Amino acid sequence: MKIMVCDPDHPDAKSVLSRLSETLLGVIDDTGQSSFDADDVRQTRSAFVVGYDSDIPIACGALRPVSEEIVELKRMYAESGTGSLILRALEDRATDLGYAKIWLSTRIANHRAVNFYKKHKYKQVENYGKYVGRDNSICFEKVLS
Repeated sequence: MKIMVCDPDHPDAKSVLSRLSETLLGVIDDTGQSSFDADDVRQTRSAFVVGYDSDIPIACGALRPVSEEIVELKRMYAESGTGSLILRALEDRATDLGYAKIWLSTRIANHRAVNFYKKHKYKQVENYGKYVGRDNSICFEKVLS
């Protein structure tokens, strides 16, 4: 898989983001779009990436700064078993940008995502930011090495 930094308004990015929204709508009855602001990943020490298989966009993910040491993973999506590859690329990018930790939130009902992040050594933490008090959200953290 080829992974490229991309603007979230690029047609390839929009294509995979649209598929992510459709998938989430089927799993959690929400597109998740309200929790993503494209401008958050256009600022310094942020990123939006798209993964390609034979020039076809099949994966994406974003990094949004939370603090000097913490970055938030947003809009992670992968087809054809490429989740581990796109996640590793985002973790590497976070390390290159100087972050010590990655935080993320997903819906508790999204069992596939919850299990995926646990498998990749993300540890559950107390809900942070806008997720505090939301019983349908679960938050995770990974310390980067």
